[in-house]
Amino acid sequence: MTARTRPMRVQAIRLESESVQSFELTPVQDECLPPVEAGAHLDLHLPNGLVRSYSICNAPGETHRYVVAVSRDPASRGGSVYMHDQVRIAQVLHVGGPRNNFQLDLSASHSVLVAGGIGVTPIYAMAQRLQALGASWEMHYAARSRQAAAFVPALRSLVEDGRVKFHFDDEHEGKPLDLSPIVASALGGSHFYCCGPGVMLSAFENATEMLPRGQVHIEYFKTPARSVTVDAAVPESFEVKLARSGVVLQVEKDKSILETLLDAGVEVPYSCMEGTCGSCETTILEGEADHRDTVLNDAQRKSGKTMMICCSRARCSRLVLDV
Repeated sequence: MTARTRPMRVQAIRLESESVQSFELTPVQDECLPPVEAGAHLDLHLPNGLVRSYSICNAPGETHRYVVAVSRDPASRGGSVYMHDQVRIAQVLHVGGPRNNFQLDLSASHSVLVAGGIGVTPIYAMAQRLQALGASWEMHYAARSRQAAAFVPALRSLVEDGRVKFHFDDEHEGKPLDLSPIVASALGGSHFYCCGPGVMLSAFENATEMLPRGQVHIEYFKTPARSVTVDAAVPESFEVKLARSGVVLQVEKDKSILETLLDAGVEVPYSCMEGTCGSCETTILEGEADHRDTVLNDAQRKSGKTMMICCSRARCSRLVLDV
């Protein structure tokens, strides 16, 4: 694939909880890494052919390393199990990015950070950034249990001043964190951030539905289930013309644009294949997209300039893409 990558060495592997390991990556060559913003992620190109996106959780601004944390998921599609079982210290991995679709708005008067499970990774980076700036912020971190929660020792030092509050389901009779009072009691003008499992994200969206969209920020691990409606404007199959080569390909109803391009031997960058990471964002030269990702906001979708070809389709008979 054509995504630009750099070789990075696994400098250290640390156990952060009973099922989470962090991986410290350092440059193979003597170089300064591009500084990252809180919320950014990396694309790890694994030796087994998989490409997976993981949020960077070390302090923003560091240029000598990147740290990502990976939860070993029993329902893994291969990425987390490979990271836990196969990746070793001193191994060299090819890394793409960083890329940021979950940016922290530093102009906010107050920031409310909400994390669930491994969703703590970008939220932890945000907490470090806000703390370093002396900004006004608070964090609510939910996990199944203390044993399942990552970065607790590092965050515990911030608990004393009340900024970080933990919620462990097994210590609350299995009840999940109630987000409504958190949102209702926040200072006016606060910005809200959430990363976690689907159930938490749905509850977060419900709790913040009356707030201006610009104050609500969400990062998805997976694209939410999308209700399917019959729409005559959305063809089941369509053509994609690749402007750089003039090649025209037929995208069938059971294939994505990305899959069609890869089947035809066209190399394009991609990672999650679910519309959550932004790796496959492609410029639209002609035609209208049927957007199905969680990366682009409403204004970006209405502009019609780009699309995520891993999941989005066409609302016309032909798209012309800058490929």
